[in-house]
Amino acid sequence: MDQLLRAIVAALALAAAAGAAAAGKCELKQIAQWPLRADSYRPAVDGAINGQKVGILLDTGAGSSVLRGAAAAKLGVGRDASARAPRLFGLGGETRVETVVVGEFRIGDAVRRNWPALLAGEEQFSGDLAFYLGNDFFRQAEVEFDLAHQAVRLFQATDCATASLAYWSKDAQELPLEAPGRKIEFAVTINGHALVAQLDSGATLSMLSMVGARQLGLSPQTPGVTAAGCISGFGSERLDAWLATLESFTIGNETIRNAQIPFADLWQHTRAAQIGSNIRRQVVNVPDLLLGADFLRAHRVFVSNAQRKIYFSYVGGTVFRGAAGKPCSAPQSG
Repeated sequence: MDQLLRAIVAALALAAAAGAAAAGKCELKQIAQWPLRADSYRPAVDGAINGQKVGILLDTGAGSSVLRGAAAAKLGVGRDASARAPRLFGLGGETRVETVVVGEFRIGDAVRRNWPALLAGEEQFSGDLAFYLGNDFFRQAEVEFDLAHQAVRLFQATDCATASLAYWSKDAQELPLEAPGRKIEFAVTINGHALVAQLDSGATLSMLSMVGARQLGLSPQTPGVTAAGCISGFGSERLDAWLATLESFTIGNETIRNAQIPFADLWQHTRAAQIGSNIRRQVVNVPDLLLGADFLRAHRVFVSNAQRKIYFSYVGGTVFRGAAGKPCSAPQSG
């Protein structure tokens, strides 16, 4: 178990208070509840690094937890360019990565000291979202996204192999997760085509990959498709996005008609490239669709890593918030 998660369990000391569960009886124990920042569309919480208050993005789309590079000096985290870590690839292409030691990381009542963390990110630091808590942390527990009530909760499940963990509603749906891995992936159906979706709480908007769009017969030249702006990630590259109106989007037995979901060549800067006589292999097995914060704001979602299931229920509002925007090549005003 991760040191931070152990600290959360120890700080709340729920095991002693609750007593032992009856043999064979499912026990779902809440070990933390984090209030979300009201000013952040994506799920973010308050925390501290080396005694300085920071924002922490809860990012299930990140395979590894990352300290943003531009925040290191401000937070007193020493950098050592010779301490290299495995490359990171994302929507903005490859980003330089270093390993650093975060002296003190605090979130809620839990503290982790001397955390060997990754330092990455090419973009300039704005605001105070300095740390992305990734799925390397969340896959160790059960996690509930309840953005309607401005909360993310962590649980431990004991003897719950077959019990429903959707404790808030008997009508909540469940889906099996794909084979164990670093991502929260499951099946959806768009316009009658089966696609693989990844729950990416760090993404502002849900988005189709170009591979997923092509399975639906979509391209930037398809009649009715419009420009949807310019997107970026940790790397320095930017991507044009396009907006399409889809006949149907189905997850479980919930179907959304005329959903407007943008698409982009999300992985164009993360493909295998040949350098001299060596082939550098990059990202493989990428999802067809990222379900972002817009999806989470319209649903209550519980991810059970123990059961390899996801539970969800619609709570209201617009599910997908794609909108028109200027492409990357458009001249900037001002």
